[in-house]
Amino acid sequence: MANIVFNVALGRVAYYASLPAANDALILVALESSGLETDAVLRDKDDLAAVVAGTTNEQTTVTRKTLSSVTVTIDDTNDRVALDAADVTWTAPTGNAIGAVVICYDPDTTGGTDSDLIPLTKHDLAWTPDGNNFTLSIADFCRVTSAA
Repeated sequence: MANIVFNVALGRVAYYASLPAANDALILVALESSGLETDAVLRDKDDLAAVVAGTTNEQTTVTRKTLSSVTVTIDDTNDRVALDAADVTWTAPTGNAIGAVVICYDPDTTGGTDSDLIPLTKHDLAWTPDGNNFTLSIADFCRVTSAA
């Protein structure tokens, strides 16, 4: 067993966020607050199709958003990797209340299904789209640290 994990090697999340493939992206998906399963249940889901297969539903009147300006920063001082992206704005959104958003890795944006989207992180969010523009601030959406 290793005594340390080198910062550059911390976690597959950092790998996916580095967008290693030709047509890949990080996709933000809103989940309805009604029926939202617990973190203990959701964390065992292996793809977006499984995330929304139980009582958890995607809030489909707000669109999925492709994250832009995704950065992966190796922080040797704090022994972690910080993942960041530009803020996301919805223009005049409406629909059911949102309880969380999930950031997924899409390995090929030119095709595929929800079974291809790998859920990376879940972020609680209490928001009811009411027709007013809404900006979700994304700052260090994930920090991966060594578990040594």
